[in-house]
Amino acid sequence: VRNVESGGGLVQPGGSLRLSCAASGFPLDLYAVGWFRQVPGKEREGVSCISSDGGRTVYTDSVKGRFTISRDGKNTVYLQMNNLKPEDTAVYYCGTALSLYYNKYADISPADFDSWGQGTQVTVSS
Repeated sequence: VRNVESGGGLVQPGGSLRLSCAASGFPLDLYAVGWFRQVPGKEREGVSCISSDGGRTVYTDSVKGRFTISRDGKNTVYLQMNNLKPEDTAVYYCGTALSLYYNKYADISPADFDSWGQGTQVTVSS
């Protein structure tokens, strides 16, 4: 089972995008979900994570105050990205926590997630 990421595109600095992560045939609402990003030659980086009930959200420092993660209580998780910067350019992926009892919010590691989709490209450029 793989998630499906969408919503990426080309945007100017200061612009906004809303990414979506959808799961089909899988109870995404039971699991924590994380958004990650990756640029060529670098490791996949944790951006944000939301608990299964949506009550807990965390963000990496570079996106705090600009990105907002949310979920619809069913099978879709969103990442609202505002005031985008060129350094946000990357392929964005969403992952589903391997464990129903995921609790590593202090350090969002891709090793604790799977069900990666094909990713969605976000390019911030003037």
